[in-house]
Formats: sequence, structure tokens, C-alpha cells
Amino acid sequence: MSTRPGRIRRALISVSDKRGLLELGRALAEYDIEILSTGGSARTLREHGIDVREVSDFTGFPEIMGGRVKTLHPKVHAGILARDGIDDDTAREHGLPPIDLVVVNLYPFAETVARPECTLEEAIEHIDIGGPAMLRAAAKNNARVTVACSPEDYPALIDALPAMPDPHARLELAVRAFAHTANYDGQINQWLAACGTEEALPPTINLALDRIASLRYGENPHQPAGLYAARGTRPGGLAGATPLQGKPLSYNNLLDADAAWSGVRSLGDAPACCIIKHTNPCGAACADSLQAAYRKALAADPTSAFGGIVAFNRPVDAETAEAVAGQFVEVVIAPDFEGGARRALAGKKNLRLLAPPDSGPPDYNLRRIDGGWLAQVPDTLLSGRDGFDVVSERVPDEYEWRDLAFAWACVAMVRSNAIVLARDAATLGIGAGQMSRVDASRIAVMKATDQGFDPAGACMASDAFFPFADGVETAARAGVRAVIQPGGSKRDEEVIAAADRHGMAMVFTGRRHFRH
Repeated sequence: MSTRPGRIRRALISVSDKRGLLELGRALAEYDIEILSTGGSARTLREHGIDVREVSDFTGFPEIMGGRVKTLHPKVHAGILARDGIDDDTAREHGLPPIDLVVVNLYPFAETVARPECTLEEAIEHIDIGGPAMLRAAAKNNARVTVACSPEDYPALIDALPAMPDPHARLELAVRAFAHTANYDGQINQWLAACGTEEALPPTINLALDRIASLRYGENPHQPAGLYAARGTRPGGLAGATPLQGKPLSYNNLLDADAAWSGVRSLGDAPACCIIKHTNPCGAACADSLQAAYRKALAADPTSAFGGIVAFNRPVDAETAEAVAGQFVEVVIAPDFEGGARRALAGKKNLRLLAPPDSGPPDYNLRRIDGGWLAQVPDTLLSGRDGFDVVSERVPDEYEWRDLAFAWACVAMVRSNAIVLARDAATLGIGAGQMSRVDASRIAVMKATDQGFDPAGACMASDAFFPFADGVETAARAGVRAVIQPGGSKRDEEVIAAADRHGMAMVFTGRRHFRH
């Protein structure tokens, strides 16, 4: 069997993703490498003048059962699995020519089931059987066979022709092929397990992640760290963002950037800015312009904003960029940066600018704990105030309603226990991550007064109910005029009575926003 070892003599190609197929086919033909192929791959190659031998001609057995059985044949799998120097006599005895290169990618199952109109029957027909079998066989026999499961694998393969890639490269390709089939089986398993159920979370979750970046270190210098994304996808959002300038992002940068980007997008359509430090907002604001929103957000806590992450919900203009350039910040995130903004920030060599590509909302959030994983549906804000309930004697006026809605969006960004004071669509003081809600209230008031703000007339948001009236009393002494909170405490009546004593408006949302 072993003739001219190290040279590719015969290739089997069967791909659903046709990217790069013609370039690969032409390169193989240039070196007189026999191409075996099936279905659409064979038609595409033949239509462009590339000589192809149908797999059914190679095996002497026709495709049957509507194409379900075409490569599941001993001649195909023996040609892939035969070992040099071990199976040569058996191969000659049974007339089994070697297959040296297997280029296969699989039916697009995930794309198929993502369509709302996809039926169970259609999903079943998009479960590839022969493809994974060939990939696994070729990957197993990587000592002799080269396997390629992605168009990204083709350029290096073409460069090596007509020779095989070296053993190390073949092993790397085999690892990628096994990862490809594992991810594919996981997609099928997860979708079928959830099929026909009304559960918000799937009964099975398969994690298939590839490292897309090695980070300098994790939260601390002694912790190795990396950035991973779902296998087989082009990452969107922050994971897929390439810095437009500045040094690579760190582990902590990415955590803070995620909090900033998700936070600013929750603030509505008006120009908005959110400044994050250690995953908590130290300032957030909406205004008539991005520059004004930035200045209002910065004024809330300029001390904490030093070295923070700044996010905008609109493309950054030159005026806003010039304002940001006057401060020390680590990262600026926005949908885009105008030319004048890029020039204004170009002198800040270490400042990272990010314009993340679009990404849809996640189906669920995952978090590692000792011995397992926690999964939950993402927290979302209620739109509008129709579902809110005014429980106080006094009803908020329109200005208070605006600030209550703004504060409610902001408090969902803050680590629990969380309190936000806001006025004129800007935060004044934030109490974050406290063990008691009254302490969070005190800190929010203290932060506001430390920056020279008078909390009189401000609105307050609490991410969860007040277990006692003390938090409301603290706010009332500072002059807060309206409070928004979920309600649901055994002492709600006491809390409402405290608000009424001080002439405060109080709104219950019926939904809390813990962020642990």
C-alpha cells in the first residue's frame, strides 16, 4: 500500500460550506491528485472544469435512501483507516486504495434549527452521519491521513502540496476535527433534548469553546487566563471586538468592558454614557449629546472614574473624544468612532478603543461554582411603567417618573445590595455591594454629598425590597422625593408609611434586579 509515502495521492471532498472549495480543488488538480467527491461538492468542482470521481464510482455502490447512504462503505473507510506498514496486505487483497486527504464539513444543523419554521423532521434530515464518521476516521489515522474540517484549514494545506503536512500539523488538524464533531453532536443533543418542551432553560447544555486569545494574566498576575468563544462561530460583541488602538485587553478590562457595554445599552435611545470601575458603575447619564452625557456621568464620581471603562451608546464624535482625552481611562467602547474622534484620541497610545460587532442576546448565562454550573435566563428590564404600581399617597410627577425609570435601569447594573440616587437623568450617588441595604443607602447619599450634590429632590432606586424602613428614612433625611423598588417585604406597609410621612412618592415594580 505504501507508494511514495508522504505525498497526497487521493483526496475525498464532501463539504456543505463551499468557501475555498474551488481554490483547493484547483490546487489538488494541479498536482494530479485524484479527487473523490459527492453531491453538491462534486457538481461545484465539475462545473468549474475540475475533474472529479464520484464516490459511487469509486465504491461501485450507488447512493441510496435519498443520499443517506453514500460514503458509509468499507472501501471509503478502509481507504481512510488503513495503516502504513500494517494493513498493506489486507488493502491489496481486497482492492482498497488509500485515501490520504479527507476534506469534510457537516450539514449546518445549528443554522437549520435556528429558523423559526424548522420542523423536527427537517432537523432530523440535517443530522450528518457519514461526515462525522469520515472526520473521526481520518483524525484517528492522522499518522497517515490529513483531515481538514474548515475552509480556514485550506491555505496551509495548499502550501504543503503535493506533500502531506508534517506530523505535528496533521495532529493539530485531527484535534480540530474531533472538536468539530464533538461540537456538532453537542448541538444535536442539546436541541433534541429541548425539543417539544416549554422550559426556559434546556435540560442539557453542551459547552464547546475555543481559546481565541491568551491574556497576560487573570484577575491577579499569578493567574493564567484566556478568552474563549463558542466553537464554529465568529464571535460577536466584546469577544469579537478588535481594539482600534491601544494595547491588548486584560482579563479585568474585559470584565469591566462587559459591564459597561451591557449597561449603557440598557439606558435607552437618548445619548448615554456609563463609566465602570470594578464592574460597578461610578457614573451614568443621559443627555442631549454624548459630550454632555459624559460630563454628567464623570461628575457623579470623578475620583472612582480614574482608570475606568467608558461606554457610549452612539458613535463617538470629536467633541466627546476631546472631553474623554482629558481624563485617564483604560477603554472606550462605542458602536463606532468618527474620524475626528479617532484623531483626538490617537495620542493616548495605551487607550483601547473598541467598537464591538453586533451580537444577539444570550439564551442563558452560565457561572461556574465548585462542582457544577449555574444557569439562568438573562435579567431584562421591563419596558415602560404600565406594570408599575404607585403605592404611596403622592404620585410621582413626570420629571420624577423620568428619573425613576433612569435610576431603575442603573440599579440593575450595580452589585447587590444596590442603591442609586439620580436626578436629571444622571446618577448622583451609588451604594454598591453592601451587606445591608441601609448601608447602601447611606453610601449613596454620602457619595452624592461628597461630590457637592444636594440630594434634595432626587429619586432613589433599590434593586430589591427594603426589609426595614431605615433605608427610606435615610433617603428622606437627605431630601429624596421619590423611590422605586420591587416591593414584596413583610414590612412593606411600614416602608410605605415612612414614605408617606415624608411626602415621598413610592413605586413598586414587582421585579427585583439582584446582581451578585
